[in-house]
Amino acid sequence: MPAYMIVVAEITDRDRFINDYAPAAAQLVQQFGGRYVLRAPGAEVLEGGFGPNRSVAVSQWPDKAAARRFWESPEYQAVRRLREAACNAEVLLVEAPAESIA
Repeated sequence: MPAYMIVVAEITDRDRFINDYAPAAAQLVQQFGGRYVLRAPGAEVLEGGFGPNRSVAVSQWPDKAAARRFWESPEYQAVRRLREAACNAEVLLVEAPAESIA
């Protein structure tokens, strides 16, 4: 069952995020079997406490186990430090339902 990793981030150092973290993370996402469905700055908050000027990334994975292998890998742990120096993020992992919701 496909799983999705959803990242909502407040970028505090856009240059560091774009030049250091994003390319390294993208390479690992692909290496571990994921693919980006969406990467976009400037998310508009309609409700809730995420605050203004958020960026959003959604990656699709074959299943939750594949996403966790990426997330917990030593390779990503090194790259994660780059992210933590450039943004504040909330990261969700959700499995797609077996049947679509009507």
